[in-house]
Amino acid sequence: MGANSRMTVATHALTWMARVCPTRPDGIVTSEQIAASVSTNPVVIRRILGSLRGAGLVESQRGQGAGWRLARAAESITLKDVYLAVEPDPLIALHSTPPNQACPVARGIPPVLRQVYDRAEESMKAELAAVTVADVARETVPGS
Repeated sequence: MGANSRMTVATHALTWMARVCPTRPDGIVTSEQIAASVSTNPVVIRRILGSLRGAGLVESQRGQGAGWRLARAAESITLKDVYLAVEPDPLIALHSTPPNQACPVARGIPPVLRQVYDRAEESMKAELAAVTVADVARETVPGS
């Protein structure tokens, strides 16, 4: 099992957009341009941008001058917003199949762990809510 990087790629894309879009007359960038910064395939970026669009964080333009732009100011997009847009599943999952119900540990562990995992995820979301894409952009390239 590998770590999921959707959150990191989404934050990278939004941070890049926050820095580049304001320098363009139309504020539009392409998935190919974002993919060049992330060093990934534009299809990966388009999938992530689709999730971000569904959450109202970016918008797309079709036709002549097609591309993407931030739907909100970078100062109003928190990392919690990004997380909720691209990570639909819980941070830590319980058993993928029900454990042996004849075992007292197997019967009792899911609700105990779910409470712990829920508290951990809420703590993480609180931390993410305290940081905006604008904060990341400022800290990524200090002094610019």
